[in-house]
Amino acid sequence: MKYKSLYIIKNIVAALVVTMFFSCKNNFGDVQKVGVLQNQPVGEAENIDLKYTEYEDSVVKLLANLKSPNLLDYSNRPFKFTEFPEGIELIIYGDGNEETVILADYAVSYAETDIIDLQGNVIIATQDKDTLFTEQLYYNQQLEWVFTNNPFYFKRTTGFTKGNGFDSDKNFEKFQMHETGGDFELDN
Repeated sequence: MKYKSLYIIKNIVAALVVTMFFSCKNNFGDVQKVGVLQNQPVGEAENIDLKYTEYEDSVVKLLANLKSPNLLDYSNRPFKFTEFPEGIELIIYGDGNEETVILADYAVSYAETDIIDLQGNVIIATQDKDTLFTEQLYYNQQLEWVFTNNPFYFKRTTGFTKGNGFDSDKNFEKFQMHETGGDFELDN
């Protein structure tokens, strides 16, 4: 009887091992798909028209209007960011409803550093008719600071400045160039 029980247990164990062996399959493709899904945006939006407002003394005041054909939300990544792969148009309204218009072919906003990276045909046109042209521009939202290392052309009502790289406050009052002159092509 003892041998018969041992024989039955061995057969059960062998059957389980064979079943487990044949039930295992190569799921490397599934593992790769999980990695791809983690790299996909957690949210997408098309034809966005966001209005940033402020409510004060029973009055709603429009502060800014952001328009973009496409927004991709990567807040599922360790270093969270929002991407605008088809560009942006941002209108910022001043106290007297003056408008500053910001255009770029591509933009990305990093949540943790509060840095906005604008790329491709970047144009900033202020209410005072001052206009800045460059290929890449960074904006630090915390410090309200604008900077680039790329060539730029800055047309003001009093003349123009061109150079390579600058740092400035958001109103271009504390403007410091890195290099004067430089090559810059202005597309029509």
